[in-house]
Amino acid sequence: MARFIPEGLSVHLIRRGNNRGPIFADDYDRETFLALFETASSRHCAAVHAYVLMTNHYHAVVTPRDGPSFSLMMRDLGREYVSRYNRRHNRIGTLWTGRPRVIPIEDERYWLTCVRYVEQNPVRAGLVSQAADYRWSSYAFHALGKPHEWLTRHHMYQSLGSTDAQRQDNYQALFAETLSDAEIVRQRLSLLRAASGPQSSDNSIAV
Repeated sequence: MARFIPEGLSVHLIRRGNNRGPIFADDYDRETFLALFETASSRHCAAVHAYVLMTNHYHAVVTPRDGPSFSLMMRDLGREYVSRYNRRHNRIGTLWTGRPRVIPIEDERYWLTCVRYVEQNPVRAGLVSQAADYRWSSYAFHALGKPHEWLTRHHMYQSLGSTDAQRQDNYQALFAETLSDAEIVRQRLSLLRAASGPQSSDNSIAV
């Protein structure tokens, strides 16, 4: 799984629940997942820049040290979360559909578009009317300056301004521009290619 990730290259990560089932039952599960994500990413030297937790899947934008460290992070996160989820909800068996989808972001100019795609998920899904109303994403970190101890600012985000206020204002302006149909298609085609590759057996399209 993603063993050949060049140093410094970000990836768009998505993981779905088995048979499109839920992976979060409530806010306690979401808090648990994020705490484990923080631990696993720190342990294996992976910088997490953005994320969104949906009901039956999650997205993240991550820059791992290398492919093996990314694989170890995903192994620890997946195992530890499933163990806690199963114990809490009195269930057994897998929680995930296949392996994670891992899409390298090889064009840095497209990095901010990918983050917008991730953080706009709740709006596209009709869960909220605006991203600021959704608690379980990194939008408030990028657009509103909300502290987030373990998220890492990517240099493409830093390039939006010389001060925090400028970066937040410019990100809000960029985010307010709805992704074009072409940009959404590009993201979904990338997800489909990842799904058809050796790292995943799930052929469903992400929101």
